[in-house]
Amino acid sequence: MQKQTLSFQAEVKQILHLVTHSLYSNKEIFLRELVSNASDACDKLRFEALNNNALYGDQPNLEVRLSFDAEARTITISDNGIGMSAEEATAHLGTIAKSGTREFMARLEGDQKKDASLIGQFGVGFYSGFIVADRITVESRRAGLSAEEGVRWTSEGAGEFEVETITKAGRGTDVTLHLREGEEEFLSAWRLKSIVGKYSDHISLPILMRKEVWDAEKSAQVVTDEWETVNKAAALWARSKSDVTDAEYKEFYKQLSYDSEPPLAYTHNRVEGRTEYTQLLYIPGKAPFDLWNRDKRGGVKLYVKRVFIMDDAEALMPVYLRFVKGVIDSADLPLNVSRELLQESRDVKAIREGSTKRVLSMLEDLAENQKEQYAKFWEQFGAVIKEGVGEDQANQERLAKLLRFASTHADTDVSFADYVSRMKEGQEAIYYITAETLAAAKNSPQLEIFRKKGIEVLLLSDRVDEWMLSHLYEFDGKPLQSVAKGAVDLGKLQGEEEKKHAEEAAETFKPVLDKLKETLKDRAKDVRVTTRLVESPACIVVEEGDMSAHLARLLKQAGQQAPKSQPILEVNAEHALVKKLQSDEARFEDLAHLLFDQAWLAEGGQLDNPAEHVQRVTRLLSA
Repeated sequence: MQKQTLSFQAEVKQILHLVTHSLYSNKEIFLRELVSNASDACDKLRFEALNNNALYGDQPNLEVRLSFDAEARTITISDNGIGMSAEEATAHLGTIAKSGTREFMARLEGDQKKDASLIGQFGVGFYSGFIVADRITVESRRAGLSAEEGVRWTSEGAGEFEVETITKAGRGTDVTLHLREGEEEFLSAWRLKSIVGKYSDHISLPILMRKEVWDAEKSAQVVTDEWETVNKAAALWARSKSDVTDAEYKEFYKQLSYDSEPPLAYTHNRVEGRTEYTQLLYIPGKAPFDLWNRDKRGGVKLYVKRVFIMDDAEALMPVYLRFVKGVIDSADLPLNVSRELLQESRDVKAIREGSTKRVLSMLEDLAENQKEQYAKFWEQFGAVIKEGVGEDQANQERLAKLLRFASTHADTDVSFADYVSRMKEGQEAIYYITAETLAAAKNSPQLEIFRKKGIEVLLLSDRVDEWMLSHLYEFDGKPLQSVAKGAVDLGKLQGEEEKKHAEEAAETFKPVLDKLKETLKDRAKDVRVTTRLVESPACIVVEEGDMSAHLARLLKQAGQQAPKSQPILEVNAEHALVKKLQSDEARFEDLAHLLFDQAWLAEGGQLDNPAEHVQRVTRLLSA
């Protein structure tokens, strides 16, 4: 065939214009696309050779070669795969038969930042070469054709391309990029190797480059004729579990996470079915400094058929598992998958659900069989797992079993199951209290009746606890009940004698209660005789449906407006200070406010007017 000059299909012209003039970020993506194309060509040859082994000819070993010429300013990606005939070169490189190309162009022409990672999304990966090149030459020969039936395809990416027949000794394809001005950074063995290492390290074919050695006379690296493999060409996760040692798994984790410490646990599985993928997931031993940055991308790397796609594939793992590190390699996703497609794909949803369940299984195994390891995990990541209770309804029950708390029984590692196993006969609810700190929770006056009766109370002091409890109402059929909300109803745990005594005290104390309500009407919604205090004179509680004072403070600290509501003051009619209210008319008002202030401070609150409180205390001490 004589040299022919042909025009690109109209859409290709537009794409080439956009690629050349509009893509700025992440230019290195071109090498990933071209190496992946070369790998695909070898896979196609392997497939066709199943029925025709003669296609291999005298080149049975499939490989990709990468070279550059600094003087000529060229980079060449060569493969000995299936190759192209002249007709195929014209068809494949001159037209685009992919649906979605218009959408791709609309994306590039839109107002959003132009990003080279979009290239290839709609099957236009070859054209990414024009991000860095002002001319591309492709020389190819299809497997099975004679040396004289080679083809050369050349274009400057404007509107035309040339095709001619050439003699090519070996089968396969050589793509030569003639770099444009300003792209000299890619004329470096170190730069090219680093890109291969980042994107194509685990492609099953060897990727070869000429070896460089140091020349002392020239004081420079000199290229030799010896070729060396620059990728590992063996993905650890693609190997059988029985072939990988524990030390290899841990070493791979260190490479993956840049963590010097070994992981707490890992899981390696191949999932088959409607969606096929391999997962190798790790639980780190220590929380990263940015664990609380919920906008931080996840730690899971996405590969498609061993080709690296992205290292922050947040769509593959829920936000509350953002600490998980690892690799997911899909056999089903398209090689040119984009972030936008990741968000919408049914396959991705299946991978996300499967990976979430796998991580939870790993944590359940730790909690059940390696309690010390799980205690370490909980110390580092427990508060993040609590986020999942509200975010992941499908797995809420499993997550609830993984939760650990302090309680009046033990300072750490109390699970709901532990609590339930220790519940008193006749106890119907799981009791808890929330506070700023563990010490504040442990010493809260609200716990006095529970201590007296030996009833265990969970002590919650993480900032996320209040939010979590707005989504978790029960465990194992037993309701969760705050000891600081509503009236304390211990049901069968409270004897008839006690109930009768409390009712009588309330009746006897009624005149004082009415006077207290009037005095504190601007501060308290109600004042009533308590059933929860034993030693303290008073405590603050809120109505069952109201927001706790602790949560209101958290919202205020976060700069949000908390709904205004007044608390309830409960007083201990048996306490000497409260009895004093009945006999000390002159100082009733000071004593009433002092009682409220004390209860408010014990609950962890701050006084609106500390100076006034000090004056009251001074007056009472001076009397």
